Amino acid sequence: MKIVVYHAEECDRKKCTSLKLGRKGKFKIVSSLNQLPRGALVLNPFSEKAVSPEDRDMVLRRGIAALDCSWKKVKKSSVIFQTARNHRSLPFLVAANPTNYGKPCILSTAEAVAATLYIVGLKDIASDIMSYFKWGPHFLDLNRELLEAYSRAENSLEVVEIQKKFIGG
Repeated sequence: MKIVVYHAEECDRKKCTSLKLGRKGKFKIVSSLNQLPRGALVLNPFSEKAVSPEDRDMVLRRGIAALDCSWKKVKKSSVIFQTARNHRSLPFLVAANPTNYGKPCILSTAEAVAATLYIVGLKDIASDIMSYFKWGPHFLDLNRELLEAYSRAENSLEVVEIQKKFIGG
């Protein structure tokens, strides 16, 4: 399974979760959008369709494509979101990384990829990715109830319903 990250060079390289996982061989870091795998699940915070267990086969066959950029510049860097079809957003989760700890939906790239893997049922791989960070296992613990609920959903609509119930929408 491929996890390919387009790195927009907008972050503090010392704190960058993608670059660390790239050095560890867990992510492939690319600097050109043409290097993203065709047909991959594209993590897109603007997508109306949420990641769900029904995406498992796509993730296994085609992989995950993510954008590593500053949350402050995500709209400017979002050209990646115009290049693919299989866009998915993540449902409500809380960040555990030191930069955005406790902030809802402002996840690091590592957290976003791990959450995707967890939701589609690849929980061991999600745990492995988070194990590279001191705070990583805490991300999974902090969000365990929601991640488990999302991973039991049938499809994107059910994931969104679970999210709505949780946040009171």
